[in-house]
Amino acid sequence: MATSLSAAAVHKQYDEGVTAFGRLIPDPVPRLAFAQEIDAFMRRCAAGVWKEDGGLGPRHVEYYNAIYHKGSPVPTALYWELASAVADYPGFQPPIFFQRLLDADRAAGRALSRRFVDTFTLMLLLFAAVDGVVSEREAGFVNACADALTALCDAAGIPADKPRPKVRDFVTPGVHSGDQVQKPAAAQETTQEAAPEPTLDELLAELDSLCGLEKVKADVKSLINLVKVRRLREQADLPVPPMSLHLVFMGNPGTGKTTVARLLAKIYHAIGVLSQGQLVEVDRSGLVAGFVGQTALKTQEVIQKALGGVLFIDEAYALSSHDGPNDFGQEAIETLLKAMEDHRHDLIVIVAGYTEPMGAFIRANPGLESRFNKYFYFEDYDGAQLFDIFQSMCQKGGYTLDERTQAFCKASFLQLYEARDENFGNARDVRNIFEQGIARQADRVAALENPTREQLMALTVEDLQDPEEPFGANSPT
Repeated sequence: MATSLSAAAVHKQYDEGVTAFGRLIPDPVPRLAFAQEIDAFMRRCAAGVWKEDGGLGPRHVEYYNAIYHKGSPVPTALYWELASAVADYPGFQPPIFFQRLLDADRAAGRALSRRFVDTFTLMLLLFAAVDGVVSEREAGFVNACADALTALCDAAGIPADKPRPKVRDFVTPGVHSGDQVQKPAAAQETTQEAAPEPTLDELLAELDSLCGLEKVKADVKSLINLVKVRRLREQADLPVPPMSLHLVFMGNPGTGKTTVARLLAKIYHAIGVLSQGQLVEVDRSGLVAGFVGQTALKTQEVIQKALGGVLFIDEAYALSSHDGPNDFGQEAIETLLKAMEDHRHDLIVIVAGYTEPMGAFIRANPGLESRFNKYFYFEDYDGAQLFDIFQSMCQKGGYTLDERTQAFCKASFLQLYEARDENFGNARDVRNIFEQGIARQADRVAALENPTREQLMALTVEDLQDPEEPFGANSPT
């Protein structure tokens, strides 16, 4: 919690967390109630967290507008609206859907309500870290809210199978009650030697190590060669034709678009195209506000953060997919186009999303079409590549697979690939399967009296089988 995340990263974590928890609720009534009420509830709680410290800024507004999950309305609160919500925060009140969770848990002998308390606690800590620190006042508020929900679980007789996250462990050292929200002086004065920047060869090796993406890797290397030769021609006083380095990444979720964009930003810096090489990731909510003129300011703030690096806009077609009279996506596009012209020597923009909508988005605007003329296509990972990604996650996490489990995984990932539909998540699906597997492995190993090192590391077929998910349902065991 020592460093704040971008609004896009917060939205991603929130969306993935809410979506994952929603899938755990088997009963349709509490599941629907949860989906309908969770965003408004969490935004109220965010306002409560921020009331503890005050000092609202633009980043708080960005975080607030990032609190929504897929399929739900995207908030477009402005600073004064958030300031009013914080000032008028009425105090913590358990949400209606939580009582439905408790009732369902009591009837079925489950403990999903306690699991929600854990998810809720971590989400509030994420919001508390908007300024890069978690103060004692913020932690105290989060703890009090979690205590209130836990008390309801206790009263309903919901069993507690594990301890709650320790909120105090997330408090930033040196930040005490009543302090202004800032990084501790010790952290500001640290003069540790910066790590050396990676060389071009190291970055290319990292690119080559990515699973699959052979066409994308070739396209990146071709682009690097083009830039290198262009610079050599400039040094030799030879004419160079105009060239745009802005890119369109087209493909399904989980195919490595953000990872490649981050590497490309560093590569551009290594070859002298960009002065800094950072990646700033946003989506529509990070660019568009609710009133005329506000969107331009919001977009300009993001552009300022991205100068010297790459601005990565995920699901960029959402900027032009709203036709209502109060939509200002076009204002964001126009501001972006002007910045691309004004800062053409030190700003690269990458727009990304599903293939067909991205193509339509670029073709619909002559300004976009003239600036984005290089397209990278990210294909779905096949079954063997999904298994390679899974193996890599296991190796990095210190987990092992025996021959039976490997055979099960190979067959299951092949099945997952062949049965894919519009919801196929590629590496994101692999990540979910891995995380669910290690959670079930933890439940299994925790029951052992004195587990060995090998038992602590072993992932089995049984750990990876989920009766409620399709993964492995028809695979040989």
